[in-house]
Amino acid sequence: MRSADSIIYLDHAAFTPICAESLKAMLAYTDSRYANASSIHESGRKANQALYSLRKRVAKVIGSRPSEVIFTGSGTESDNLAILGFARANRQHGNHIIVSAIEHKAILEPAKQLQKEGFDVTILPVDKQGSVSVADCLEAIRHNTTLISVMYANNEIGTIQPIKELAKELQSLKMDRLPVLHSDACQATGMLSINVNNLGVDMMSLNSSKIYGPKGIGMLYIRDGLKLQPIIHGGSQEGGLRAGTENLASIAGFVQALEIAESKRNDEVSRLMKLNRYFCESLLSSVDDIKLNGHPENRLVNNLHFSIKDIEGESMLLMLDHHGIAASTGSACTAHDLKPSHVLMAIGQSNEIVHSSIRFTMGRGTTMQQVNKVLQVFPDIIKKLRKSSVLTTYGYAKN
Repeated sequence: MRSADSIIYLDHAAFTPICAESLKAMLAYTDSRYANASSIHESGRKANQALYSLRKRVAKVIGSRPSEVIFTGSGTESDNLAILGFARANRQHGNHIIVSAIEHKAILEPAKQLQKEGFDVTILPVDKQGSVSVADCLEAIRHNTTLISVMYANNEIGTIQPIKELAKELQSLKMDRLPVLHSDACQATGMLSINVNNLGVDMMSLNSSKIYGPKGIGMLYIRDGLKLQPIIHGGSQEGGLRAGTENLASIAGFVQALEIAESKRNDEVSRLMKLNRYFCESLLSSVDDIKLNGHPENRLVNNLHFSIKDIEGESMLLMLDHHGIAASTGSACTAHDLKPSHVLMAIGQSNEIVHSSIRFTMGRGTTMQQVNKVLQVFPDIIKKLRKSSVLTTYGYAKN
């Protein structure tokens, strides 16, 4: 069994290890500040004051008001609350929503649920680089469109979407009631600016476990004035939108991680950009029949997603794991799903190659030495797999 320190971890898009500062912040809320923030006694009031202080700190990072910050149990819950909560609460204004074809399933599955409830859902296509067309989105809008959800950056292939441009164009529409724009920014946090005023979004989802904070905590920015229905019932916490006693310790860890991610963002992006370029160019030159997925430039600097002809993705992962290298084929939320990636299908990949993908996502602990170790073993892994490939054996490799 390898120690954690010996593993080359290149799956930061799935989960990031909790940082020491975040853990320390959590521990501070497990001793004297343990009371329920809804209680009216002194300890409860102190907990409530602490909760408000944490909310203010988030608001400062994203450029919102504290009242616009709702803490949730995950990025998935934030997405669900945005889609289901808004659509159901505003059905009297229209029953049409638009979501992109490469959204996380935390968006696509709620959209399917809304279809069962009588809503009309438009799935917005993307180009071969995974980019949403602003013009196509505007063309899809109808008189009864109430909600549009386009992720800030894709979790599988890393393509960054034109959220700011889309928001600007939406504001110029001559409609009695403009569609509300939601963006899943879980993967973008720490890599891109998440200032809601600059982006122009009405709702935005974040996830602690993607930014070196604890699991099981996230948030949803909701612009003041928007009406949503809760999807979890049983209490009046979080402005009546999220029942359940607030998890102060996890919230504290999340907020600390968020502030650190923002403070390190420029330096980390600069560092990872150099690693990304070197890693990508080296792999493309050392492995035959390999293709970079996603936009070649307008992408997250920690993300590299490849399709490799005549190779089965899971086999690559197992052989990399044998060498102490952790990577993935795509979204961790669908890692055990045998269905082909909906993201890769959306960008036009064939069934033959869609299962031949691998994703390397770097983080704060990724070094040039680690990248060179991957570059040392990966080409040989591909050669070995191709020799034993069923595709090669049966002649499909020549097609």
